[in-house]
Amino acid sequence: MADEEGRVFLRGITSAGYGLSEFRRRQRAAPRVRTAGTVTDDATVGHSGDSDQGLSRTWWILGPGDEPFLTQSLQVHFVELKPGGSNHGHGHQNEATFYILEGAGYEIHDGKRYDWEKDDFVIVHTDSVHRHFNASRTERALALVMKAKATWMHLGMLQQGRSKPIEDPERYEAPREWSELWTAGQQDKRKVVKKADTRWEDTRDGRVRVISSPRHTDVRSTAVDIYEQEIAPGARSARHWHMADEIAYVLAGSGESEQWDVEAEIGERYQARIAKEPTRWKFSAGDLVYVPQNAVHRFSAATGSEPLRLLIAQNRLFKLLGYDSVVYLEDLVRSDRPMARSSAPSR
Repeated sequence: MADEEGRVFLRGITSAGYGLSEFRRRQRAAPRVRTAGTVTDDATVGHSGDSDQGLSRTWWILGPGDEPFLTQSLQVHFVELKPGGSNHGHGHQNEATFYILEGAGYEIHDGKRYDWEKDDFVIVHTDSVHRHFNASRTERALALVMKAKATWMHLGMLQQGRSKPIEDPERYEAPREWSELWTAGQQDKRKVVKKADTRWEDTRDGRVRVISSPRHTDVRSTAVDIYEQEIAPGARSARHWHMADEIAYVLAGSGESEQWDVEAEIGERYQARIAKEPTRWKFSAGDLVYVPQNAVHRFSAATGSEPLRLLIAQNRLFKLLGYDSVVYLEDLVRSDRPMARSSAPSR
């Protein structure tokens, strides 16, 4: 679905036959690393909420309109606020989550202020009129925005735009609070998660700092699960398998993503056949790595002095659809720890 200027909100999936093998083949053939600086949409269409004074900029790196197509489970873009800058106030039904890469500033959501700084996680809640501000007069602010907007679009929640009166107001009753439709208690949850509010954990997959997940019930994030992962130089994460696709933004370091595609063998039972050999994808700081749905994968850090740091995001809807497991085929590989083989529940 696209507006009159061509923006793709949702991608259609069609096939001349019952199966979708050709669609899947083309999707798997697409490159799975978007290098730093990639712009798939420069936000010149009036959907970006940008400042007319050039004090903010938006550019997309992953979305449903991309060619070749990868996913619409997650969409990723950057928002840059120039010193003292802000963007227009605007609103949309979908939730959006921001990880602050640089700078300090604040949000105005429905008239309420929320301050943020580097390494904070910020949530623009559903049905929110919001605006972003850079508090510095000398330094830019930069945020990585991760959202599952297509989920709302699939469900018919399409209303969005910049602040303005509705058309034909005489046709409607007096305004009332949209928040009456929200789940009870939503407004009491945190909208900004500070780095100090989280903690590093040693897990089967290595060193992980969970930022947003179903277990964080006090955080007002409902659609995207996010964690930071750190892998020591020369080490590699667990080889594991889950249904959700994911993106990994490379905060620091470099390395390789190994990905084993999985085919469904549909006979008397629905069974999985994992490829014997992986595809391999090199990446560096600032790149965005994509892991498709239903893939076995792991990350390896390059040898050297700098650890690999990844910001990883998944669409939570997969868990709600019954895919709430991560199967570990090999544990994190360290020099002092052998590989193991077992399964465990997801984060």
